[in-house]
Amino acid sequence: MDTPIGPTLLEYLGDLEGAVKEIANTWHPEDSAYRADVYRQAMMSLSYAYFAYFHATAEHPDWAPLWNPVFTLQPNPDDIYLYSPISGKLAYKVSGNRGTVKILSFTTQRFMSGMVDDISLIGGHNEIDDQGIVFEANGDFELVFSVERPPACEGNWAPIDPEATGMMVRLRSYDWENEIDPTLSIECLDAVPPKPRLAPEEILARIQDMAKFPARKTRSYYRMQNAVKASVGFNVFEPVRMKGALAKQVYWPACFQLDDGEALIIETELPKQRPYWNIQLNDPYFNALEYVYRFSSLNGHTAWVSPDGKFRAVISLTDPGVPNWLDPAGYREGGIYGRWYDCDTAPTPVIKRVPLAELRRHLPEGTPVVTPQERAEQLRRRVRACQRRRRW
Repeated sequence: MDTPIGPTLLEYLGDLEGAVKEIANTWHPEDSAYRADVYRQAMMSLSYAYFAYFHATAEHPDWAPLWNPVFTLQPNPDDIYLYSPISGKLAYKVSGNRGTVKILSFTTQRFMSGMVDDISLIGGHNEIDDQGIVFEANGDFELVFSVERPPACEGNWAPIDPEATGMMVRLRSYDWENEIDPTLSIECLDAVPPKPRLAPEEILARIQDMAKFPARKTRSYYRMQNAVKASVGFNVFEPVRMKGALAKQVYWPACFQLDDGEALIIETELPKQRPYWNIQLNDPYFNALEYVYRFSSLNGHTAWVSPDGKFRAVISLTDPGVPNWLDPAGYREGGIYGRWYDCDTAPTPVIKRVPLAELRRHLPEGTPVVTPQERAEQLRRRVRACQRRRRW
């Protein structure tokens, strides 16, 4: 018997309003600009949800873009994220070439954020990065993923949870202009039937899951950002090490706030051993700010370090004419996220709020001047470098 199909698509998308209702948990629920931003955020998450639910299956895995093209819910600007569904009942092989990016890492887990109502079900994390993989001299490699190491597997192998449902890949770059992104394939090693045409009831079920996805994501990440603000207020960092994913990484989040004519100076010691570190700005809803055409992020390659060995960055609504400007893209409030990855220490930065006109009085003597012409050339190079990475 044919599956009844509703006369309009909208009847399957009603759960999208769940994301809109989350405006009550924003910092300014009555602000019409916030409402418009929340609408946009819901569409960002929905655009990714198609790839999450329709692009591939555990039996027929394939890479889909994760967060990077749409900025939704704080992707790291240095990372190109890939996602494929997997199953703990099957075995997989990832192969290709490592390229020259700073870090290549794989995370497998049980459920991805946004795909279940109960976030406590997310878990079963297993991770492997470059340090656990043997590569050929030219960068080629093969890596098998399965619950148990197959008897015939003598090379690279990584365990997955018996209830694993997804694999996330991070292609983390320091030098966007010159590093070469990896080329990767994923295949199921078990015998599976041909990829089938979806039945009508499967299509409708997946559309309904897509409609639930934005609200699920938003609830989780609003809660995370609001917890920082509730704990320490604005302009104070509260370092955290996430449970599960990226065990080597210490995050340093904060919520920033400034007015016209003001600047925030971020200052920190740097670890002696610092394989990777960065800092980025987010909007008030935990989305990454525009990072192609705005200087909303820096990393250990692009940052200028003061002669005293400290890192100092400046957040201001207009170009302050100094190194390490973090551009909030018109937002007077938002989030900051920094990362120490596999570093020997994890210093906690401090934030000083000062009048923009007095900025240089609060910076070390000898801090260079960055002219408008120099900034424009920096931006041109940033745009080209970012566009030439694989974000789609």
